[in-house]
Amino acid sequence: MQNTAKPSNNTFLTEDFLLKNDFAKGLYHDHAKKMPIIDYHCHLSPKDIAEDRQFDNMSSIWLHGDHYKWRAMRTLGVNEKYITGESTDQEKFESWAKIVPQTMRNPLFHWTHLELKGYFGVDQLLNENTATDIYAHTTNLLQQKEYSTRGLLSKMNVEVVCTTDDPIDSLEYHQKAKADKLAIKLLPAFRPDKAYAVESPADYLQYLEQLTAVSGISINTFEDLLASLENRVAYFHENGGRLSDHGLEQLYFYDSDKYAIDDLFATIKKGQKIQPDEVRFFKFKTLTALSKMYHAKGWTQQYHLGALRNTNERMLRVLGPDTGFDSIGDFPQSVALAKYLNNLDSTDQLSKTILYNLNPADNEVMATMVGNFNDGSVKGKVQFGSGWWYLDQKDGMEKQINTLSNMGILSCFVGMLTDSRSFLSFPRHEYFRRILCNLIGQDVANGELPADEEWLGQMVEDICYRNARNYFGFY
Repeated sequence: MQNTAKPSNNTFLTEDFLLKNDFAKGLYHDHAKKMPIIDYHCHLSPKDIAEDRQFDNMSSIWLHGDHYKWRAMRTLGVNEKYITGESTDQEKFESWAKIVPQTMRNPLFHWTHLELKGYFGVDQLLNENTATDIYAHTTNLLQQKEYSTRGLLSKMNVEVVCTTDDPIDSLEYHQKAKADKLAIKLLPAFRPDKAYAVESPADYLQYLEQLTAVSGISINTFEDLLASLENRVAYFHENGGRLSDHGLEQLYFYDSDKYAIDDLFATIKKGQKIQPDEVRFFKFKTLTALSKMYHAKGWTQQYHLGALRNTNERMLRVLGPDTGFDSIGDFPQSVALAKYLNNLDSTDQLSKTILYNLNPADNEVMATMVGNFNDGSVKGKVQFGSGWWYLDQKDGMEKQINTLSNMGILSCFVGMLTDSRSFLSFPRHEYFRRILCNLIGQDVANGELPADEEWLGQMVEDICYRNARNYFGFY
């Protein structure tokens, strides 16, 4: 890359980045690094993959939709014009570059440079002085065929991508990818959050119309709703879906039919609001029925718990949801979660389950909860999921790994995912693998584990790849 500005000395991002001793280096370079990636939860566009999109420039692939970067830019005083506003893509890139040095010790600083180096060979620090040349260099490479969406996935050795899809989605792009015999498995994951989002009856009734259209089932009763969802579960299964996913503040449980579900549904159908506790009951009944559908299909269900969403109403009105105004919540988790899982287990209808926790105060709750429902039928049947959202950084990953190690079994962990909307996010798997190898390497150096590279290397490979391959049933 030609650069007329004074080059920045990017010596911190060496091949042994985050690896503090020789054993850790061996684990990473000889075992973790070579393993393919199964990204079993992300928010990538299946259309972009199926059509092998070529991005116009670095901003369009790197900054559009990335609320991590948007939050940092706002915090550092960047005007919204240069974040989601009407400025040019190059101006947005240069605005981001200008504040990157000030993100030091935020994971964005590491991710930014891992992504620039891993995809584009850029071994300079991104800042105000290097921005113009890095933008030109990366944008030029993005015009080349090997930098299309499929090319970028191939560069990172990605084997499986599971997108996040609403029950009403046609899955046409997953079908196209399969018809084209795409080397990467592009599979859907069932995300039915809107199917029980009854807080706004007007929006919900509009959604039911869409669900009716795709399922062919007229939805007039709660049983009709469940029938239409079961129809879509079957459709997803036919198209390779083996996972569901749910974004919730917490799971809910009711010991009895506190409310008449048919009456609640009839009230909603009239366009009338129901009370907050009735909303929670409706979610509980719908989720329980869905969980039984997943079990019948042999799926894995995922629960992302603990996010406090859309906290800034003014910015929600201006920019909409998923724009960087969500945070960690402090919802009670353990009692209802235990009862919810137990209710399914009592009739042997508990699917393989992954619990993702957003509040680090609940790490121990989740790590011990999963052990309550591992029954020997499947290795790691119930999993404490990887560090998620605000916790998918070095400290968060180390805490998740250490908590799982202390209170569960690390060796059966299904590993990392990107949970990202960006095609440049796959170095997060590298980040996780380096952190994992370093933790194990430190234990060996401390005399807390034997220096058996064959055994520990096998375990690292399992966590990075083989456990997920065996767990999800994609093959």
